[in-house]
Amino acid sequence: MSDKKFIVVLGDGMADEPIESLGGKTPLQYADTPALDRLSKFSEIGLVHTIPEGMKPGSDTANLSVLGYDPKIYYSGRSPLEALSIGVPMKDTDIALRCNIVTISENDVPFEEQIIIDHSSGEISTEDCAVLLNAVREELQNETYQFYVGTSYRHCLIWNRGQVLELSQPHDVLGQVIGQYLPSDENLLYMMKRSYEILKDHPLNIERKKKGLNPANCCWFWGAGTKPMLSSFEEKNGVKGMMVSAVDLLKGIAVGAGMGVAHVEGANGGLNTNYEGKTQAALDALKNGYDFAYIHVEAPDEMGHQGSVEKKVKSIEYLDQRVIGPLTKALDEDKTEYRLLVMPDHPTPIRVRTHTADSVPYLLYDSNIQQEHTWNYNEKEAKESGNYVAKGHTIIDKLLQK
Repeated sequence: MSDKKFIVVLGDGMADEPIESLGGKTPLQYADTPALDRLSKFSEIGLVHTIPEGMKPGSDTANLSVLGYDPKIYYSGRSPLEALSIGVPMKDTDIALRCNIVTISENDVPFEEQIIIDHSSGEISTEDCAVLLNAVREELQNETYQFYVGTSYRHCLIWNRGQVLELSQPHDVLGQVIGQYLPSDENLLYMMKRSYEILKDHPLNIERKKKGLNPANCCWFWGAGTKPMLSSFEEKNGVKGMMVSAVDLLKGIAVGAGMGVAHVEGANGGLNTNYEGKTQAALDALKNGYDFAYIHVEAPDEMGHQGSVEKKVKSIEYLDQRVIGPLTKALDEDKTEYRLLVMPDHPTPIRVRTHTADSVPYLLYDSNIQQEHTWNYNEKEAKESGNYVAKGHTIIDKLLQK
């Protein structure tokens, strides 16, 4: 166990582009972030490129990078990592797929001509979505296809002796007619179509529509991959790590890497997640045998996908004022020596409502270093700093001083 503590605060999708309605500022520039403003004066800031050339920008590849795993070596697909978190007993011959329950239009047209409206079905609760997934499971589950409940709209399909197919990410095609983005595999396509028939008139969705909520009315399969093989985080880095996240993907990476996983009540991956609970879980871990805590906050990414400038700004302010501020205050009061890395995994610009592979700004703070700067933490000033980390999987070496 190290005397010094190491923390990553990961604002998923937090990076963005200048937005006219914010006076040409990015959400990170515009947001009221007193904790980050204070830390930045005593921190190194710069840009880091988390997505290897030729790989799709996603939270899977990007968070592997931030944790020190080169995605070119370790990435075997997104869904298998989530399956680890859920506790799915994957065989070497299994293929895992993400099963989002999404909102598509219910127009009087063929299924292929419907439009995808919402990849998260209005950030539906896990409890409600489990009811809907069970309705699908009752009809479609068999020895070849097994459904598993995840978190909120994010679930898992295990395909026995399946194949890794190229499948469209639902958050990449929002507002578009779905036909050209549907699976080429006949069985997956049938299950998507049939799930729509099962779910669109389900009593729970009828109630959601009455309340003005988006119905969770179709299964969408994507992110296919094989059983992951991650090396031990502790053996690789010499520190014992704890993952604090609401998202099965991040929990799955942690399980695969032999890290601890904190279970925080009320952590849901949305704008109104339990920020205080996450902060406390990290502090508890650092007091009880862990050297490293990774606090992942999904909200900025979700607000980017929703295309909400106001909510994305709010998510960054919540991250600053309800995680970074209280976290550093508690560590300073306890006179803990620590190094803190704050960064997004990838941008999720409001303009495109999906991920891009652009470099992201990082802030690296050491409680023992008091060299003062004039900069603030944002995309523009991080670029102007001249600091650049070309290979994202090496950023953890800077944090751990390896």
